Amino acid sequence: MYIGTSRIGIDEGWVIVVVEEVGDGGGGGVFVTGTDTCVGKTLVTAAIVHALRSDGIDAVGMKPIATGRDRDAVFKSIDAEIIAKYSCISSEEHGLVNPVFLALEAAPYMASMMLKQDVDIERVFKAYKRLKERHEFIVVEGIGGVMVPIKKDYYVLDLIRDLELPVLIVARARLGTINHTLLTVEACKRRGVEVIGIIMNMIDQSSIVEVNAGSIIQELSRVPVIGSIPYIKEMGVDDIPCLAKYIRYDLLLT
Repeated sequence: MYIGTSRIGIDEGWVIVVVEEVGDGGGGGVFVTGTDTCVGKTLVTAAIVHALRSDGIDAVGMKPIATGRDRDAVFKSIDAEIIAKYSCISSEEHGLVNPVFLALEAAPYMASMMLKQDVDIERVFKAYKRLKERHEFIVVEGIGGVMVPIKKDYYVLDLIRDLELPVLIVARARLGTINHTLLTVEACKRRGVEVIGIIMNMIDQSSIVEVNAGSIIQELSRVPVIGSIPYIKEMGVDDIPCLAKYIRYDLLLT
C-alpha cells in the first residue's frame, strides 16, 4: 500500500485534513525546509522518518544537496549520515540519500563557484526517483531556507517545485521568527508551492514570547503549526526518536 500526502488547512480553529491517495508508481512525501540554517531540519526529518517506520510505514529520508567540511566517512555530510541512520537503508542506497555534496560550508551556488564544481541537478532527480519508487513515503530535507541558491537562477524553491512535494517549515522559536516564517510561507505561495505545516523548534518554555509565537504564526499565515518542540539541552543523535512525540506527523499522512 502506498500512502499519499495530505492537504491541511484551518477553518475556524479546526485542523482539516483531506487525504490524497496515490497509485502504484510511487509513494507520498514531504519536503522539510527551514526559516534559516541550523533550525533543526535534520533532527525533524530523522524524527519523522523514524516515527513513520515505527508505525509500519516504509519511510526514507533524503538530503539531496549538502555542503560542509569533507569527512573520511561513508557519508560526507553529517546530516545525511543521521538521516540514513534512521532510514535503515541498505548499503546500495547510500549514494541516493545524498547525491550531491560540496566540500565547502556555503550556499550550494557559492560553493560550486568557489570549488569550480557543478551542481548536478539531474543526479538529484534520478536519486529521488529511485528512492520514491522503492519506498512508501519520502522525507526530503532541503539546505538552508527556500531562497538559498543552488545554481544561478535556481533556488531551493525551484527544487521543491520540480520534485512536486508539499512543504513542512521548521522555524526556530526566537525573536524574529514571526517575520522569518511569514516570509517563507509567502515565498512558497508566490511560487505555487503548498505549505502543509509548520514546526516550532527549540522553544524556551520560560519565555512567553517563544511559547506563543506559534499561535500567532498560525493565525497570520493560516498554516497549521503541527509541532512544538521544546529546547532540549545536550540533544544527541540517539535522542532523536523522542522528538516525534512533539510532532503531529500523522497529519502528513491521514
